[in-house]
Amino acid sequence: MDFFEVIKTRRSVRRFKEDPVPDELIEKILEAVKWAPSWSNTQCWEIIVVKDPELKKKIQEAIPEINPAYKGVGQAPVLLVGAAKRGVSGYYQGEMSTDKGDWYMFDMGIALEHAALAAHALGLGTVHIGLFDHKKVAELLDIPEGYEVVEILPIGYPARASKAPKRREISEFTHLNKFGNPWRKEE
Repeated sequence: MDFFEVIKTRRSVRRFKEDPVPDELIEKILEAVKWAPSWSNTQCWEIIVVKDPELKKKIQEAIPEINPAYKGVGQAPVLLVGAAKRGVSGYYQGEMSTDKGDWYMFDMGIALEHAALAAHALGLGTVHIGLFDHKKVAELLDIPEGYEVVEILPIGYPARASKAPKRREISEFTHLNKFGNPWRKEE
């Protein structure tokens, strides 16, 4: 699949088939994470691959039922849980480098979006999940002190196709040189 087709056709998948995902495909997805860029190449991420049905059920219980992805976590054959090391991304010589604080959220977002795009290119579906009890999931997965659980990414074969949501036009979010200057003048 062409790169731009992958970007344009990836959707948030919240319902999955029961079909198992071969380890070879998970390995390819993890390869995409490996090559994700990060602050000063700190690669602050750790990925926990969860396949155990009982553990997946406990993780699902840490997600509020109001979360549209709640059921999908129980259905997906694989969960990737992203945890990030605090205090390395966005730091220089042990000091925060910007007023944005620790950059682990940025780096984890990039890494797991690489995973989501790779999964889609392989015919799999994913959804980024951030609404859950992070402390409970950290306890379930024995995440050590100094790391933060950031996201859950269920992976599986989509149960159904979904349509693209409406997107803003490029002219609606792009500015030239200064905020408010149109990127291109309407002709």
